[in-house]
Amino acid sequence: MTTMESLIGLVNRIQRACTMLGDYGGGDNAFSSLWESSGKSSVLESVVGRDFLPRGSGIVTRRPLVLQLHKTEDGSQEYAEFLHLPKRRFTDFSMVRKEIQDETDRVTGKTKQISPIPIHLSIYSPNVVNLTLIDLPGLTKVAVEGQPDTIVEDIESMVRSYVEKPNSVILAISPANQDIATSDAMKLAREVDPTGERTFGVLTKLDLMDKGTNALDVLEGRSYRLQHPWVGIVNRSQADINRNIDMIVARRKEREYFATSPDYGHLAGKMGSEYLAKLLSKHLESVIRSRIPSITSLINKSIEELESEMDHLGRPIAVDAGAQLYTILELCRAFDRIFKEHLDGGRPGGDRIYGVFDNQLPAALRKLPFDRHLSLQNVKKVVSEADGYQPHLIAPEQGYRRLIEGSLSYFRGPAEASADAVHFVLKELVRKSIGETQELKRFPTLQAEIAAAANEALERFRDEGRKTVIRLVDMEASYLTVEFFRKLPQEVEKAGNPGNSGNTASQAVDRYSDGHFRRIGSNVTTIPKAIVYCQVREAKLSLLNHFYTQIGRKEAKQLGQLLDEDPAMMERRLQCAKRLELYKAARDEIDSVSWAR
Repeated sequence: MTTMESLIGLVNRIQRACTMLGDYGGGDNAFSSLWESSGKSSVLESVVGRDFLPRGSGIVTRRPLVLQLHKTEDGSQEYAEFLHLPKRRFTDFSMVRKEIQDETDRVTGKTKQISPIPIHLSIYSPNVVNLTLIDLPGLTKVAVEGQPDTIVEDIESMVRSYVEKPNSVILAISPANQDIATSDAMKLAREVDPTGERTFGVLTKLDLMDKGTNALDVLEGRSYRLQHPWVGIVNRSQADINRNIDMIVARRKEREYFATSPDYGHLAGKMGSEYLAKLLSKHLESVIRSRIPSITSLINKSIEELESEMDHLGRPIAVDAGAQLYTILELCRAFDRIFKEHLDGGRPGGDRIYGVFDNQLPAALRKLPFDRHLSLQNVKKVVSEADGYQPHLIAPEQGYRRLIEGSLSYFRGPAEASADAVHFVLKELVRKSIGETQELKRFPTLQAEIAAAANEALERFRDEGRKTVIRLVDMEASYLTVEFFRKLPQEVEKAGNPGNSGNTASQAVDRYSDGHFRRIGSNVTTIPKAIVYCQVREAKLSLLNHFYTQIGRKEAKQLGQLLDEDPAMMERRLQCAKRLELYKAARDEIDSVSWAR
């Protein structure tokens, strides 16, 4: 087999594989057959060298048949495969005929209806050349009993959908005993291929012409010129078919007819079904040779797209526990990286934590009931109770302490609320991070497990944060330094109006209240620090640590359950991997053929 024959076979394999993968509908780089009542079944069977097509009167071919011929090594067994029965090989070609008929009936029913859904058949034989042929329903002029009134337009529309493709080559089959000027096949071919570059003319039934007449004007291109030479065919007679004369004998009889014919003897070397097959294969070779650069470019582009899709879909999951554990940890790290980007500012969301400290906490502090707690009536009451039976001498220190301790106790609520608010933000960032981790989209179960583990950890961090901020508030309230009391009167004085010596008791309380508020506020600035340390910092450092420990103890079956992909995505990846393997092999073979030219 020559390198170019190998490439033609490769093109056939690519077409078949792409058809199996849903990427190829048939028609490109293929020979589409147009005919009327011209013995087209015998022509195709002569090319193949086997009886395999249904026969009968009227429209027998009611669905397009995409026929791919694959040349195999000499001496190898001939067999056929249908795309809809990929695991079944047919070595009995009478069963191929029956399956074509049965598969047609499955779609169209046992009627004379037609369907554009193609049947894909591959034949592997040492007696064929590498070709793709598309057998189309025959053109008709009127609807017969059992057919819709639109059958003529339906068939022509179907045929046009194949022959209009610029890569499709038209095999126009017409009977020699009919005026070529009335051939609907040639008429349609001329419409879609006005230059004739894609049209091959075939004349059948040369042996059935009236005595004294011949088809030399057509075969020699005088009455109807094409860019490619006309080819004459002598099919088996009905009597030969009835006697089951095989194709080997039929081909020999065809060669003898042309060799001994007084009319066509000088054209014998360019007539017959064997020559037609070689002519078509040679044409396909020249087309492919001229298009090797574009084919290579298309394949490379397809490989890039498939590799990009594979990266998006993710690589297949290994079956051993070690590889599965590694995959899970890698997915967790991908999530953790995005979560940290939210906290550190690479992605939006972390700024909401700052908003808790800068807006929510101060707003909550401003709502605390200091005006009531430090009202004149309450101050007198607290100071009096603190002094006991002996009044204070210079400053009501004990009263101060009780007032400040009471004020600080109000900070418990805002402190706990701040811890809860930060917890809510962190939970929301976990949810967003899982959704933004592309690698995790394949594994819904693992997503749920990571979310549960992260939220469980955040609950622990929140509890610790709340305990810490409450402890800080209690610490501030439990011990007030001398420096605190030394500065307090100065701050109170600054808060008032020193130029006004006639302040009333109420004005003094107002200044006292405002000064205390500012002073007390300065003692709780550690609340954000505590929350960041106990919740945000811990979330960054050890959000999934407990989950990692649990994962390390799981068995292989449990790990596999975490990596349960969506079946549709698994199937998509499998098809993508097969297609990628196909195109890479095709690129390698085309490269080898290109270097061998």
